[in-house]
Amino acid sequence: MIEIGIFVINIDAISAFFNGTSPIVLGFLAIIFITWIPISYLSLKWVLKKHVKGKQANYTKDWKWVVLAIDIPALNVQTPKAVEQMFSHLAGILVNPSLADRIFKGFIQEWFSFEIISIEGYIQFVVRTEEKYQDLLEAALYAQYPEAEVIEIEDYVHTIPGEYPNETHDMWGGDFTLQEDDAYPIRQYHDFEHSISKDTVLKDSMGTFLESFSRINVGEQMWFQMIVEPAGSKWKEDAILKIKEVIGEKVKAKDTAIDKVAAMPIKFLESVGDQVFGREDTSPAGGDKDNGPVNQLSFMTPGKKKIVEAMEDKIAKLGFHTKIRGLYIARKEVFRPSRGVNALIGAMNQYNIPTANSIIPGFTTTKDPTKAAFMKAYKERSPSLGVKAWDKKARSFILNLEELATVWHFPLSHVKTPLIQKSATKRAEPPAGLPIENVPIQTQETSSTIAFKEEKGKKDGFDTDSGDIAYGIEGNFG
Repeated sequence: MIEIGIFVINIDAISAFFNGTSPIVLGFLAIIFITWIPISYLSLKWVLKKHVKGKQANYTKDWKWVVLAIDIPALNVQTPKAVEQMFSHLAGILVNPSLADRIFKGFIQEWFSFEIISIEGYIQFVVRTEEKYQDLLEAALYAQYPEAEVIEIEDYVHTIPGEYPNETHDMWGGDFTLQEDDAYPIRQYHDFEHSISKDTVLKDSMGTFLESFSRINVGEQMWFQMIVEPAGSKWKEDAILKIKEVIGEKVKAKDTAIDKVAAMPIKFLESVGDQVFGREDTSPAGGDKDNGPVNQLSFMTPGKKKIVEAMEDKIAKLGFHTKIRGLYIARKEVFRPSRGVNALIGAMNQYNIPTANSIIPGFTTTKDPTKAAFMKAYKERSPSLGVKAWDKKARSFILNLEELATVWHFPLSHVKTPLIQKSATKRAEPPAGLPIENVPIQTQETSSTIAFKEEKGKKDGFDTDSGDIAYGIEGNFG
């Protein structure tokens, strides 16, 4: 008899069993004994996933969303640092739920969708948020841009068909992802600075981005969506492991739960074998000994060291789970994806660092069923719906505050993009008795642009039937 913990093993009975059983039967029993644990684990995981999905649907059924159009100040001298501060403010919605809340309540972390749209060349910055966070968003915005204007509008996505194929429109959609591990940074806004004599000038990346949006003509639309969800600290732990891997520091890989469960039968059999055959543990008491260098940092090239420093800088700031989508849609008679799609992908290329990380299309629509699913994901601003299940390259990824502000920020005043909506000065009540004369403004706008502007004009308190819509929306206050 051998005692192992609370277990008592009869060695004679075990020996008799092995001696009296054929090798084939023993092999078959070993397979069953070893494989039933991971199979049970995967089955339980599937059942639990279905249960949590149902709870999540119930948890989110009462969420109310609002879509806000943001008119930037006409004289904007704020660098992307201001938007970085805004994102830092919004990170306050992060909640660290317990495991019980996730399983039994279906808790889901709320998120924001920061968007830029071009409707026939008319460009607008848009944010979609849950209604209860509208005040938080406006407070974060006005803290950095006191003269900005925020107007609640109807969701623009409902003006476009959701089913494909259809008789009127065709579309191209793409999910963007990072080419390398999340720990590697992309190009950030301070990397766009350059010096002219003694002055430092920010070559605003948004100028290139918006210029591609301004090229959209009648019947065409371009949409850009960046969904951001505050992340906890787990991503930083993973990034630190990646940094150690880059510098050559030895790191013991952590076993997953399924690895630990699957290893239990093997460890048990090894323990029995040690007792039966009298084997002893021959491993050194102090573990593996290695007198070599802790890492290879001192042997790395200057460029490699710079990348490691950039990775460390990335984890020094708050991170967000990020999902980026781009969409070009047009009426069939003017559908030219070679123009709209190439312009969007080209604008995203400016954020790439070949030796570090790049934002690339991870998934693009090729067939009508994928187009319909992509459009559904875009309209619902879903961080996970649709293409993520088909292509792991289209997964969400981590960007920190500085990277988010690089990709999505308000352009500086020297960016001369036409038809971008800007606010004028602060509004004030006119003097009593001031004569007012409505002067119609002649425009040559199409129905799509006019419909979008009329919606904004109504929300902003203008009479859209009197011709004042052009006065209100175009910002002609003087």
